[in-house]
Amino acid sequence: MFESLGPFVYRHRWATLIASGLFLVVAFVLLFRGGAMTSGHIRGLEAERAQALVTEVLGHPQDATFIAAFSSKDLDPDDDAFQAAMAKALEPLRKDPRIASVVTADNAPVLLGDSLTNSEAHAALALITFKGDVAAGLKSYPEIRKALRSETLQIACTGEIPFTSDLNHTLESDLLRAELLSIPLALLVLLLVFRTLIASLLPVGVGGLAVVGGVAIVTALSRTMDIAQYTINVCSLIGLGVAIDYSLFTVSRYREELDAGHDYKDALARAVSTAGRVVAFSGIAVGTGLSGLLFFEHSYLEAMGIGGAIVVALAALFALTFLPALLAVLGPRIHALRILRPRKPGPGRFWSQTANAVMRRPLLVLLPTLAVLLCMGVPFLHLRMARADVHVLSGKVEARAGYELLRRDFPTLAQNREVVVVQFPSAPALTAERIGALYDLSRRIARIPGVAQVQSIVDDPNQPQMSRAAYIDTLTHPPPMYRAQIEAGEKLLVHGGTVLMYALTQGDADSDAARQVVRAIRSNRQVADGTLVVTGQTAEDVDSTAYVLARAPRAVAFVVVVTLLVLFALLGSVLLPLKAVLMNFVSIAGSFGALVWVFQDGHLFIREPRPIEPSLPVLLFCVIFGLSMDYEVLMLSRMKEVFERKGDNTAAVAEGLERSAGLITSAAAIMVAVFLAFTLARVVLIQAVGFGMALAVALDATLVRVLLVPATMRLLGKANWWAPAPLQKLRRALKLDAPMH
Repeated sequence: MFESLGPFVYRHRWATLIASGLFLVVAFVLLFRGGAMTSGHIRGLEAERAQALVTEVLGHPQDATFIAAFSSKDLDPDDDAFQAAMAKALEPLRKDPRIASVVTADNAPVLLGDSLTNSEAHAALALITFKGDVAAGLKSYPEIRKALRSETLQIACTGEIPFTSDLNHTLESDLLRAELLSIPLALLVLLLVFRTLIASLLPVGVGGLAVVGGVAIVTALSRTMDIAQYTINVCSLIGLGVAIDYSLFTVSRYREELDAGHDYKDALARAVSTAGRVVAFSGIAVGTGLSGLLFFEHSYLEAMGIGGAIVVALAALFALTFLPALLAVLGPRIHALRILRPRKPGPGRFWSQTANAVMRRPLLVLLPTLAVLLCMGVPFLHLRMARADVHVLSGKVEARAGYELLRRDFPTLAQNREVVVVQFPSAPALTAERIGALYDLSRRIARIPGVAQVQSIVDDPNQPQMSRAAYIDTLTHPPPMYRAQIEAGEKLLVHGGTVLMYALTQGDADSDAARQVVRAIRSNRQVADGTLVVTGQTAEDVDSTAYVLARAPRAVAFVVVVTLLVLFALLGSVLLPLKAVLMNFVSIAGSFGALVWVFQDGHLFIREPRPIEPSLPVLLFCVIFGLSMDYEVLMLSRMKEVFERKGDNTAAVAEGLERSAGLITSAAAIMVAVFLAFTLARVVLIQAVGFGMALAVALDATLVRVLLVPATMRLLGKANWWAPAPLQKLRRALKLDAPMH
């Protein structure tokens, strides 16, 4: 296949370039249409099912309501000037058909009381609810936010919709800034490798084409799938890195063939024939890793795996078609615009000397290197996970600033609250027996350590000593003087056979104490003849963490098994695939430990440490595992060629490292440059992805490939290349002995 692909592209080079151009036009059209990104969801969790019941009670999704905080340096919220300015700012929203309601202190339900104003802080709140679902509100929010303005008062909005909107905007600007930085860095590395500007620009062009196409497809898919906004950033990060790497492999081999004396047509055919196999396998390897995300069905991780696989497939496709077509058109101009002096021919002796030095004392190298990587991995043992929330944004972003204002001036409203949803099999919910059971449940929740307050139909803050019997009597036979208050409470908390309670917890939503509260509430679900479920931020964290942990072993096992099979098919060895997988786990452990140490424990450049997002370890494992296999095969296939020619394991390791290490180092340097650019993002999650990938690739290309691989292969000796006779026969029958290089 690869032998004929190069000549085919050469003959049809203009058609290939035109087809690539048309693809780019379609991609820009899809990008112009936009998509419908979310903050990321996992379907089927208890917290999601409970949230659907909350929507039935409230009459709208809870997250469709956002908070607008109005503040002044000198005006009191009770002053006529403050109230007039606030009313004027809210007037356009009250008239907007997309807004269901605007609640302020003057029309708030009795249960909210005076909680929407704070005279000491010179601040007041408005609760604004969109019609329809959260997606519709998110689409309308930018226009609504522009309409919400005041010349007298400062306004800050917060809530799920403002958070998601600000997150999307921040991620878009972060992506642009990261690409503006990473592309010049990658170009600089390519200039050091190729020494000419034209040759260096080709991989960057392929990377841009792959990223634009991949992001366009993912954006279009977001109209029919739940795709988190930061999927775009992750796809861009992966796509740019692998596309430039694949192009580096192809252009490097093409220039080698030209230096060997082949004409341009023959050199292109030979380059695609040899480097094409490397590119194809790399695509399979990274795709295999990303396919592990498909085990996280009904979640944004599944969509992220699909998006990542698309951009990797495009990177491989364009490296095998668009790039050779460009090379065919350029011909001798591939050498144009020389920037640096050409290197002396030959791979040099540094890498073989390093390998021989390692192999002279393999245990002396192996044990300390393993110890370093394993010590780096120790912090991963105290990993804590929590889904992304407003804390991933910097304090300068409005949604975060509004949240901090809320937490400072309206602490009760900002307090973490878990929603306990009690569902009875029939209506009405407030019978004497059920009211008694709700009273008992409320008191049980109030006794749980970490619960600050319970808000419910059986908790009147003005009458804390009211007895169980009194609640039953009052709610079943409301006195005329309390009837309006009870009806207002039922409107907010009761619908049919469903009743809501709110458990306000002490500390942050992602704290262990808050998680223990959720688990304690769920420990006894029976409420009279009904049952309870729990939702809220902490409940979502508990459920999403459990979801990831339950599926991670299957995903890891799948990636490992498929990788072992593919490596055996390529190398014909039993031990080398096992060694490669173990080396990967060691390098990944080191990078994961460093990730926890930096982002969770708060070292280096992190000022606000927080738990790791549940998708991050899974995503990094799936991506890094595939990228590491790419470098592993480049090196081992070279070593295998030498061993088959000389039959000497030591010589095979030294010469194989000598011939492949330079290319691996260059490819790794490009990856690290691209990934590090993303650590400058303003969203902590993207910082962590960039940092984790950059460190993993750096460790893999240095400590693992240069030290661990030669040391372990020296200790294993000829056993490296052994396989049982039946498996060898199977490989020969399947004709898997075709050379990689």
